[in-house]
Parts: sequence; C-alpha cells; structure tokens
Amino acid sequence: MPKPPKQVKLIKPHERRTEIASGAMTRVEGVSSLLSDAEGIHLAVASIPPFCSSTAHYHVNCESAIYVLKGKGRFLVGEGLEEALVIEEGDMIYVPPGVVHSPANDSSETMELIVARNAPVEIVQAWDPKARRAVE
Repeated sequence: MPKPPKQVKLIKPHERRTEIASGAMTRVEGVSSLLSDAEGIHLAVASIPPFCSSTAHYHVNCESAIYVLKGKGRFLVGEGLEEALVIEEGDMIYVPPGVVHSPANDSSETMELIVARNAPVEIVQAWDPKARRAVE
C-alpha cells in the first residue's frame, strides 16, 4: 500500500519544542522530523542572553545556515575559536559540517538567530577549544 502524501504542517509558537541548551544558548525547534515529518530540513530559533555564548561545538552530519534576527556579537570559529567574525542584525552565516563554532552575544539585549540545517536531526559534538579536542 502506498504511503499517503505528506501534508503542509503549520507549527504555532506554543507547539514548538526546546530542543537544546548549549552553554547559555537555547534553541527551539519548529520544522523538524518530530514536529512536522521533515526529512531533509530543520528550522529553529536560537536565543542567547546578553553577554553570553553557546558552548563550542560542531555538527557532524549537516550544514547550517544562520540568520541574525536580533542583536550583535561575534561568531567564533576554529579549533581554538581563534577567529572572530563580527555579526549583527541582518547577517547570514554558512557553517559547513565539522567546523567548530560558538556564537557570542556582545550586547545588552538577547540575541536571536534563525537556524536552518539540511538534516532533520543533527549530530552535535561538544568541543574543548583549550585542548582542541572533542568533549566526551
């Protein structure tokens, strides 16, 4: 018997799910395999409180595209987080798989990021920038 065709799914704010906390960053998923039967895409909103950052990490299995919706700060990249890209409202960031990164909010307002990935479920690995190795 053939599978029924997939349907458009509207995900209201109250239906979203907090999927991860990384350092001070919280990410809430909207379009995901869990909430919408997505198979090749993932969409979420991340929030970083003032003067905080996410934990250093990388994504094993997917590319990420990030849109800075609100705030300004730095997007730290590299095994030791040695490169700091200045980011602000309206900027877009491409992150290839395997690249260590950590967004940091340098402002007194909450930073908001829209995060899209080309996989419905991500595999994230925490990273110790001082030891330059994955955290077990």
